[in-house]
Amino acid sequence: MPLRKCPACGRPFRPAAGSPWRPFCSERCQLIDLGAWLGERHAIPGEAVPDTDGEPPEKPA
Repeated sequence: MPLRKCPACGRPFRPAAGSPWRPFCSERCQLIDLGAWLGERHAIPGEAVPDTDGEPPEKPA
């Protein structure tokens, strides 16, 4: 299997088949990436979702 770069740290590594951390090189890098998503440092572009403060969304007329 060819060397790949870890998306979190950039370190080259050879991913093992069935590795629980793929596509990352280690559990640490996997958790760092998860923390970035949970901390909203990563995001998928799109339209903003209105904040309803727990109220049900209004139905269009």
